[in-house]
Amino acid sequence: MNLKRIFGALLTALGIGALIYAAVLFTNTSGSNQDIKSLIIYGILGLIFFTSGISLVRTTKDES
Repeated sequence: MNLKRIFGALLTALGIGALIYAAVLFTNTSGSNQDIKSLIIYGILGLIFFTSGISLVRTTKDES
């Protein structure tokens, strides 16, 4: 297996984890400033990791 594909899968898994954590924060938020900031940060980082991981896995060619 290619190293780029492994790194892409790792980025995708981290992105999914961050998006799930942002969803948990969203359900448990009380509306304070600190809650909203952390929700935005985890959501944006999760989205960036997820999209970059998916694109890295998609564009890497399989070499046998």
